Amino acid sequence: MGYGQYFDKNKILQNIVQKQIARVTTEHRGAYEIATADGEYRAVVTGKKMLDALNRDDYPAVGDWVIIKTSLAATKIIEDILPRKTTLHKKYGGKNESQLIATNVDVSFIVESIGRDFNLNRFERYIVLARDGGIEPIIIINKSDLANKAEIQTIISDIHLRFSIVSVITTSTITDTGLDLLTSYIKPGLTYCFLGSSGVGKSSIINKLLAKEYIATKSISAKSGRGRHTTTARQMYFMGSGGIIIDNPGCREVGVADVDTGLKKVFENIENLACKCKFKDCAHVNEPGCAVLQALDFGIIDSSQYQNYQKLHKEAAFYELNSYEKRQKDKNFGKFVKNTKKELDRFSHDYFFSPHCHY
Repeated sequence: MGYGQYFDKNKILQNIVQKQIARVTTEHRGAYEIATADGEYRAVVTGKKMLDALNRDDYPAVGDWVIIKTSLAATKIIEDILPRKTTLHKKYGGKNESQLIATNVDVSFIVESIGRDFNLNRFERYIVLARDGGIEPIIIINKSDLANKAEIQTIISDIHLRFSIVSVITTSTITDTGLDLLTSYIKPGLTYCFLGSSGVGKSSIINKLLAKEYIATKSISAKSGRGRHTTTARQMYFMGSGGIIIDNPGCREVGVADVDTGLKKVFENIENLACKCKFKDCAHVNEPGCAVLQALDFGIIDSSQYQNYQKLHKEAAFYELNSYEKRQKDKNFGKFVKNTKKELDRFSHDYFFSPHCHY
């Protein structure tokens, strides 16, 4: 189930026995499905865990290794979460908070299909999220049956120009092209997460890998030409070869949140040039002596990549600012509650021990 030395070490440090360990395979509203050495069970978190939770990250997510209370009950109780090896977040659409997509993922398959949704900037966003969480990204170009060899080669060349160190696989669930190659990437005991817009064929690919129609699929909308949501919940599947797959609902927009590490890794070429700028706080917009703008003028940096770099940095900065303001509000509210409690305690003491108080 993907259990390894990293998690075993943390289990030993916390004096936990093997029977208390389970992995979250599905997340529902207020409940989970977990897999243990003894089988699969329904599970809920303890009331204490709910009270102690400060944000969404304090709750279990698909991929988590959790500590459960040993009992014979049909529904198990999740007491805590083992430290996560990797995490995958994305920003909620229209909100200034991030959503934990999955945890303990080794490789993220980022899927786009040939057609109107194909976009290098969207790939870049997903790669930033993966890199920031410590996850290796691999690009899948699906529905390769919709293009000829020359068109596919052009697409692959464009991807390699933008992302030189990211592997690319072309697939088709109609002709089964590339599925054997994709299968060879999936190793026993490792966890793989599929990301991409709705309708790019993630569920169809997973069904092929599992050699069974586990996930319902829908055709592309004839009216809009866009994909329609099929996966409605994050779900973990186990391949016969030992590989572990997580399917995710498709999303139209990929927001970034606190992704400083991911941005630096994905835009390493721009970040390296930024060190040569005349001013340390250079925003690379119109400053004199900007090495990034000079490289852009000479065609060393792709203009589309530069524009996406600026856009993602603005999104991350905006999130960071709003996140700071939220933390300050929470901190101030906490102080208010603490001071109010003190005043109430003082009032109660003065009232009951006042010489004018009669019992």
